[in-house]
Amino acid sequence: MTLLRRVAERLRRPQGVPWRSAGLRTESLTADEAVRNTGWVFDNKTGDVSLESFTASGDDEVRRYLKIFGFPQGSTVGLSMVEIGSGIGRMTAGFTKRFRLVHAADVDATFLERCRETVSRHGEPSALRTLHVADGRTLDLPSSSLDFAFSYITLQHCSADDAKSLVSEALRVTRDGGVVALNFRAWTALDAALVPLGGVVRLAWRTPKLAKYMARVRVLTRLGWQANRLSPDDVLASIGLDLIGTRLREVTIVHSPRRRVSLSADGVRKLAVRRVHPGHWWLLARLA
Repeated sequence: MTLLRRVAERLRRPQGVPWRSAGLRTESLTADEAVRNTGWVFDNKTGDVSLESFTASGDDEVRRYLKIFGFPQGSTVGLSMVEIGSGIGRMTAGFTKRFRLVHAADVDATFLERCRETVSRHGEPSALRTLHVADGRTLDLPSSSLDFAFSYITLQHCSADDAKSLVSEALRVTRDGGVVALNFRAWTALDAALVPLGGVVRLAWRTPKLAKYMARVRVLTRLGWQANRLSPDDVLASIGLDLIGTRLREVTIVHSPRRRVSLSADGVRKLAVRRVHPGHWWLLARLA
C-alpha cells in the first residue's frame, strides 16, 4: 500500500489506528503474553489472566450462544462457519472443537497469527482457516459456501458503512438454510460521552510514544475502538426490508430484558435473553 493510500485509509477509518497499534504491539508477543500484558484483549479482567483462562471464557460463551441460536449440542460437527472479528482466538478455539471448518476473519494479520497459536494450544487446528479482511469490509469467500456466519463485539468497532458491508457479506457467504448471528451495539445514555471521548482518544493515539503505552491500557483501548452505534432498524434497512420473509426467514432481534427494542419492520420477532448485555443486540436469521 502506497503512503498516499495509507494516509487516505487512516482518514477514512480513524478507528483503525488503535487497532493497528494493537496488532503491532502483538507482533513481538506470544498469544499468552498478549493476554497478560495488553489492554485490548476481550476478557472480564486483565493482569491475572492467562491464555488458558482467556479461551476458557470464550469456550463458555460459544456453548451458551450456540444454544441460544438454536444449535443443539453436537449438531454442528459437520458444519462450516466464518467468525468475523476473531482477534487472537478467544472464541475461535471453542468453535474449532465444535465445527468441521472455521474461517477466522480479522482486519489485522498479526491477530490471525496469534489466533493460529491460540487454536493450536486450546482448539482443533485442523479445523481452522484464517482470512485477512484487508479492506475492512469484504470477505474473500465464495457465495453460499458456509452454514453459519457469526460476529461478536466486532461490528461496533467498524465504521457504520463497513459494518453494514460486512452484514451483507455474511449473508452472501451463508448458504440456503444456514444461520447468521451478528452482534451490534445500540445507543445508551452513557454513549453521549463515550463516543466523543473515543474520538479524542483516537487523536492521541496518533502520537507514536503514546500509542505504545495506550495499547496496554484497557480503558483507553475500549474508548478508542468505539466507532458506531446501530439500531435494529438501521441494520434491517441496510439489508433490504423486502428480503425479510423471502430471502431471510425466522428473523429475530435478540436483546436484553433490560432494554426496550422498537422495530419498524414487519415479520421480525424479538427475543429477550437474560445474559445479553443491555447495550448489545443480535441479528439472528435463517436464510430461506
